[in-house]
Parts: sequence; structure tokens; C-alpha cells
Amino acid sequence: MKRWKHARGALAGVLMGGVVAVGQAAELTPVTVSTTWYAQAEHGGIYAAKALGLYEQEGLDVTIKMGGPQVNNVQLLLGGATDFSMGYSLQSLNAVKQGLPLVTVAAFFQKDPQSLMVHEGQGYDEIADLKGAGIRIPTAGRVAYWPWLKAQYGFTDDQLRPYDYTIGPFIADKRIAQQGYITNDGYFLGKESVAAKSLLLADAGWGAYAGTLDTTRAMIDEHPEVVQAMVDATAKGWAAYFENPGPANTLIQAHNPEMADALIAYSIKEMQAQNLLLASDAEGGRYGMMSDERWKTFYQDMVEAGTLPEGLDYRKAYDLRFIQETWDD
Repeated sequence: MKRWKHARGALAGVLMGGVVAVGQAAELTPVTVSTTWYAQAEHGGIYAAKALGLYEQEGLDVTIKMGGPQVNNVQLLLGGATDFSMGYSLQSLNAVKQGLPLVTVAAFFQKDPQSLMVHEGQGYDEIADLKGAGIRIPTAGRVAYWPWLKAQYGFTDDQLRPYDYTIGPFIADKRIAQQGYITNDGYFLGKESVAAKSLLLADAGWGAYAGTLDTTRAMIDEHPEVVQAMVDATAKGWAAYFENPGPANTLIQAHNPEMADALIAYSIKEMQAQNLLLASDAEGGRYGMMSDERWKTFYQDMVEAGTLPEGLDYRKAYDLRFIQETWDD
């Protein structure tokens, strides 16, 4: 890619502890990006780009706003309080359905980390084995992947169990499953000495992109150079994070002091072990890459699940130009 190739020497200098000067005469463009939750390793690319000065190299002065249970990233983005936000592909497609000008410009998680936790020894070796089993799923999951599970595997609503954001009921009942997150599950289950495992929805065919970088149609139309700079720097940030996560982790923990070193280390290990960021379109190190075919297939899956209507102009949900330019050889 043109921009990437020119920046590799500078990136190497940062990773080795060197100082990369930013032209003092250059005026940086202020940009705000919101994350999906409290600061964590799953946001590592953004924090690395900030901590290592990669955004500044692209002419941006980036402020990171943490997400959380009371934060609505779509409202912040469309209301002008932020310029970019992390999201996921179904959110962008739903925005098209609602006539909202939200657009995905890169997708850093090729595989959604969403999982279902199950106890060992219960015969639950793959998602299909859970047909008929009780499953604890929160509201967000019930309107996202649950309709797909019903359409794909014949699950029924009488399998649903109450979800209260704790793992106590799951630990107590070995026959039920519970929504999890592959980059966290083993860490928390291990602390409770529970013999359990995680079944990754993506491995069962759930085709959603996650950890997307979203912006507005107005930003794309009026400031395409800012969008390109944000995509380029964030892609470099993810590569840098897996090379040397230390600087980004320091910033993550400054934003979220409750984030434990051990959990960060576990999450990084699982992101790599599960190949969450470099599968599919991102093979070969092309962080953030997307394709028309992947979006089309996922949209068709959502139509079949009854989540999205036929005839939706789903291509309005994304714009491939920027990530393709990032990786243009």
C-alpha cells in the first residue's frame, strides 16, 4: 500500500523506542473517536496509534472517548459529538434501514469475538449441539445473532433464559449455555475454576464484521483526507499493537485503571490464537480490509433470518475506498 510502505520506517523507529518527529509547522486536525466499551485490549489498535504518535504522523490530533453501558455511540456520531466510532456491521446495516448516514470505512475484527460458553462434558462441541438447550442471552444478542441462530440451526425462543450480566447461574447449571466473549471467557472462568469452553459464533458461520471504524456520510464527502488518515493510522496501530503492546496498554490502563494486566495479556493471546483480526479479507496482514462479497453475504443472511428487509440498499452501509487505498500495492 502506498501510504503504509512510506510509513514503515517511521513505525519501526517507534516500535524500537525511537522518536519520530512530526513536522512542527504542520497543523494537526482534531478528531474524536469513541470505543465500544471501557478501554481494553480489543481497542488496542486505536490506543497504539495514539500512544505511538501514529495519528500525529497522519496529521491528526485524536481524542479517544471510552464507551460504556450508558454510551450510545451512534447518537454521539450522528449528533456531531464524535467524528468516528467503533461498531459492527449489523449496526451499520440497521442504520441504512433507518435512513441514518452512518458508514463503515474499515473492519478490524474479521471474526466477531461473540461466543457461547458451555460446560465441558455436556456434549456441546459445536453451536449446532445447543439446539434445545437453555441459553442465557441479553437483549442485544436476542436482536442480533439470535434470529440467525434460529434460521440457521433451528433454535427456538423457548430456549432463552434470563440474563443478568453475571456467570453465577451458568456456573450452577451445567446444562445451560451463556453468551460470552472469546477474548475474556477463559480468563473469568479460570478464576472460578470452571471446566468450560467457548464456542465462537463466527466459526459456526456468523459473518458479522466487528471492531469496525464508522463515520458519517458528511465526513466522507467533506473531509475524505481525514477519513483516509484515520483509516491508515488505525491500521498501522493494530500492527504496532501486536508487535509491542506496552505503550498502548499503559494508555488503556490510564483510561481504565480497573483493567488488569493478566486480562489484557489473555485477550491479546486469544485475539491472535483465534485469528480474529487477520482472517478472511485481512489475510496477509491487511488490517481492516473489507469486501463487497462479505457484506453481501452477511446482508443476505440477515434477510433470511428476518432481521433486515429484502431490497435494502445495503451498500450504503460501507465504503471500501479508504481501506483499499490503505492496502493498495
